[in-house]
Amino acid sequence: MRETLSLLFYLVRLRVRTRLEFRASLVIAWTAQGFGYAGVFTSIWIILTRFENIGGWSWPQMALFLGFHTLGYALGACFTLVQLRGMEEIVRGGEFDMLLVRPINPWAYLVFSGFNIEYGGHILLGLGLIVWALPQVGIVWSLPSALMLFGGLISSAFITASCITVVSACALVLQRARYLFGLYFDFWELSRYPASIFAPVFQLALLTVIPLGYMAYVPVSVLLGRPVPYLGAFAPFASLAAGPLAVLAAAAFWRFCLRRYQGGGG
Repeated sequence: MRETLSLLFYLVRLRVRTRLEFRASLVIAWTAQGFGYAGVFTSIWIILTRFENIGGWSWPQMALFLGFHTLGYALGACFTLVQLRGMEEIVRGGEFDMLLVRPINPWAYLVFSGFNIEYGGHILLGLGLIVWALPQVGIVWSLPSALMLFGGLISSAFITASCITVVSACALVLQRARYLFGLYFDFWELSRYPASIFAPVFQLALLTVIPLGYMAYVPVSVLLGRPVPYLGAFAPFASLAAGPLAVLAAAAFWRFCLRRYQGGGG
């Protein structure tokens, strides 16, 4: 186990050092990503300045929500998205077969060897929104609220990594996965808004079969003292448990698909 962890950290360091060889392009990528997301958030801000709130959420509350959503996504996606989004090509091209004969877990090798530091723009923007919004929303700080802030962010990252893993694992059986990424990001974009503004059936979906509601809506609602439909007083525990449970579910699904993998030729 110790040797495996050392190898994984070495792969991350190697990837980071390689990417830092092109610092100018990295900074440009961070800036482009930051401006892209800032444009979307500006449109939400314009809506809020016109209508004062979205489903009862003011701009400082939405800024905290968006910062939480962006930062949690970036922390999870930097390990998984770019690496696993191409799983369809890896399987069909036979590269995954070569990974199976290496003395390391293929999922671990893929995600750690491809660690993506280009999410720096997301991280800076998410942190900036959170730091700006926290003094504006009047949270009464205590040990439970601090735990909810940091634990909720970790849980959000776990949910992102788990969802991407589940979608990519489908390529091991179906040899197709890119269209599923499109579906995932459709729901992910909707999760940028409070679930309370949607129909009850969709609210329930975001808290159960599509757990993207736990990326920001549930933890931020708990921090702000807002009620969470269907969860009630259980919301703080559900928010912290959602990420680890998603990891367990994703790991089980990955193993399920791996056992049924028959090679690039089907």
